[in-house]
Amino acid sequence: MREEVKSGCGGSDSRTALGEVMERYPCRLNPYLASLMESESCPMARQFMPGVEELDESSGWIDPLAEEALSPVSGLVHRYPNRALWLVSHECAAHCRFCTRKRRWKGARELSEEELGEGLAYLRKNPKIVDVLLSGGDPLLLPAERLDRILHSLRSIPHIQVIRIGTRLPGVLPEAVTPELAAMIRKYHPLFMNLHFNHPREITAESRRSCATLADAGIPLGSQTVLLRGVNDDAAVLGELFHGLLSMRVRPYYLMQMDLTAGTGHFRTPIAAGLKILLALRNRISGIAVPQFVIDLPGGHGKVPLVPNSIQAIHEDRVELTTYTGKRCTYPLLQGEHEDLRRLQFS
Repeated sequence: MREEVKSGCGGSDSRTALGEVMERYPCRLNPYLASLMESESCPMARQFMPGVEELDESSGWIDPLAEEALSPVSGLVHRYPNRALWLVSHECAAHCRFCTRKRRWKGARELSEEELGEGLAYLRKNPKIVDVLLSGGDPLLLPAERLDRILHSLRSIPHIQVIRIGTRLPGVLPEAVTPELAAMIRKYHPLFMNLHFNHPREITAESRRSCATLADAGIPLGSQTVLLRGVNDDAAVLGELFHGLLSMRVRPYYLMQMDLTAGTGHFRTPIAAGLKILLALRNRISGIAVPQFVIDLPGGHGKVPLVPNSIQAIHEDRVELTTYTGKRCTYPLLQGEHEDLRRLQFS
């Protein structure tokens, strides 16, 4: 499996034309993922094939979420008081061209045993941290023995209640998710897995089997989707994706406004696009298939949820709301409730 993950895409002409892009941001692709691409401009190719637009770094940041500044020890990001992000892997099955961590693609290396020890020591001495998210790279591409050791070490820390693993393997290299891997991971419940699916083309017989392997091991599965221009910025496309994910026992939980990473501006959508999509999907697909729309603020200030505003007017005795069909309706208010509601709505 590992040998199928290759660097370099396209023929010699494309490599020449995109040489500068490839030098700065290498391409990484595997045969399974390539088989899902219908053309050079299809949504799957746009996600993973390099483009000259990436040379335009006039907007965005190399490290938009300030992860380096928020790393007390190598590889460990401590942004929220009770949670930590631990970048335990450097390897991905494919390079997403909109990746927040494109800065890490060249010269990346696995954490040394000493660095892993420093990360564990930091977690042990910070009892407020109850939730650790393993990411990278993709933790599921670590040697199984090393991942097992990391999970075992985290479970030995009494105050760490929840472990999460962020992975894109089920959708981009599903064969790597084996029953043996799932059986090893299930030893460390409560453990959750954060998947990443962006387009209905990623829902295949292979990705279904991959998710079933994890779900059958009792691992709760959620998926985040990045809103990308020319890939999935369409309510019908995302409605199909979110419904398909539910059919694989994967709960859509985040629709992400893309991070402002340098060289990715061609993927950016207006904030209004995400809000319009949520409005279009509301009550037209199952409520558990509709994710939360969030922005991860530049500078490491955390995620902020965005919701379409359905409140049209607030009166002393009632509030006026708009339904998913556009009809305007009223809901009665308790005495004095309108004052708090106005503060919350317009503060």
